Amino acid sequence: MITKPDKNKVRKKRHARVRAKLSGTTTRPRLNVYRSNKNIYAQLIDDLNGVTLASASTLDKELNLESNSNIDAAQKVGELIAKRAVEKGIKAVVFDRGGYLYHGRIKALADAARENGLEF
Repeated sequence: MITKPDKNKVRKKRHARVRAKLSGTTTRPRLNVYRSNKNIYAQLIDDLNGVTLASASTLDKELNLESNSNIDAAQKVGELIAKRAVEKGIKAVVFDRGGYLYHGRIKALADAARENGLEF
């Protein structure tokens, strides 16, 4: 019997390959994205010090969204993470798509973050 590959296992393998090549610094942190079935999360991470500088997700109370798992929600999270980064004086970031394809919710979050002042 042939079994289908586990989607998350394949994603984690892809993510490990990407993470081997990119790392965040204090001046240019890593914008990490995690997408679950119900929510989407974004973090600005300084890998040298092992610190999360800012974070945003669809669970944030200030967003009060109708649906947490669609493209509109991802755009709002992108806007929020960019706003929080700019408040902390961060302009340039390294984008880590977390092994997900650059499409749909991931693309929407990235585009919204770019429009609101982040450069990557």
